[in-house]
Amino acid sequence: MIVGLVAVLLGGVWALQGAGVIGGSGMSNSTTWLVIGIVLVVVGLGLVAVGTRSTRRRA
Repeated sequence: MIVGLVAVLLGGVWALQGAGVIGGSGMSNSTTWLVIGIVLVVVGLGLVAVGTRSTRRRA
């Protein structure tokens, strides 16, 4: 679950940089990093969902 949360945070930063919201980087205003960030956020949310589901099952 922690890996999923880190992926969501990192993907969010990359997506915001790719969208040009966060500037000052070679990743700024780059569609490539926007797409990579969005994909990473989705994968991270999936990992968090799997982690949450397995935690509920144990309880």
